[in-house]
Amino acid sequence: MSLLFSPLPVKGLVLKNRIVVSPMCQYSAEDGFANDWHLVHLGSRAVGGAALIIAEATAVSPEGRISPDDQGIWKDEHISMLKRITDFIHRQHAYAGIQLAHAGRKASTLSPWKGNARIRRAEGGWQTVAPSPVPFREADEAPEMLDKAGIRKVVADFAAAAGRAVSAGYDVIELHAAHGYLLHQFLSPLSNQRTDEYGGSFENRIRLLLEVVAAVQSEMAAHMPLFVRISATDWVDGGWDIDQSVQLVALLADKGVDLVDVSTGGLVTGVRIPLEPGYQVPFAERIRKETGILTGAVGLISSAQQAEQILEEEQADLILMARELLRNPYFPLHAAVQLEDEPAYLPQYERAKPGRGK
Repeated sequence: MSLLFSPLPVKGLVLKNRIVVSPMCQYSAEDGFANDWHLVHLGSRAVGGAALIIAEATAVSPEGRISPDDQGIWKDEHISMLKRITDFIHRQHAYAGIQLAHAGRKASTLSPWKGNARIRRAEGGWQTVAPSPVPFREADEAPEMLDKAGIRKVVADFAAAAGRAVSAGYDVIELHAAHGYLLHQFLSPLSNQRTDEYGGSFENRIRLLLEVVAAVQSEMAAHMPLFVRISATDWVDGGWDIDQSVQLVALLADKGVDLVDVSTGGLVTGVRIPLEPGYQVPFAERIRKETGILTGAVGLISSAQQAEQILEEEQADLILMARELLRNPYFPLHAAVQLEDEPAYLPQYERAKPGRGK
């Protein structure tokens, strides 16, 4: 058996293989409600053989949405459709995960295919919040600096969202502390210029994330794994970097986080990132080796052989895939054949297995 198709125990779960559907925003919700698009999008990838299907960045509050079209989990009414989706995923012998998120200063923007521009409040947008009143882009309205009450609300919103995620049947919760969104904004000295206990020193800048981790864990079932996605570097001198990431992840491991999903960037504009296949894998490798935590590798991983090599070289424990699974929801079935494993076709698709005729 290849490593890519070997099982992986993660806390109370055993993933049937190492292929995970990375959270991918669909910008297809209304008032935060998931719909049939999300059911088909995520369900088809469960049919395709991935072990864990993680739903897109899901807003823990209305003001935490990236766009008006984001999926949300800030009210109980959202649960019903999410439960329908997780039930379908489970029937395909896969696990369901959800990424809980708050966009912070990157909120109140149009969806990508609508222009991706900031929506001003006079045009139907909303006040954004951040650790400091520093806009993401110079032309943006400045975000409102969160006061202590605002910070407490953020923590409470994440906890309440986690409780709803449990009710909706999710097996895994991932916290989005990457890509320049609110939790990442607190981590990086480029966006966090506070002088209170939530800013300045490394210990202060990580405080909010640790508080959110504890609050979310208090709402989770004992067997449920908690993942955290981080940007291992801002790719800018003076910003968040891999050394701080290693230090943070060691603490997260001590706090009971089960896996770190290692991405990069997203905090500031105009950054030159060396985009090439597997460009983020070395960060996952270093974090894994120096902290002992399980890591997920993500970013321009597009072939079975590439994924298998990452696992063979012990650079990561899971392979999170995005674009390749958009191109081909059935990538795991084809990858199994390429690696000379037995593809796990569901009964309805058995007739399509290699060697079964035309």
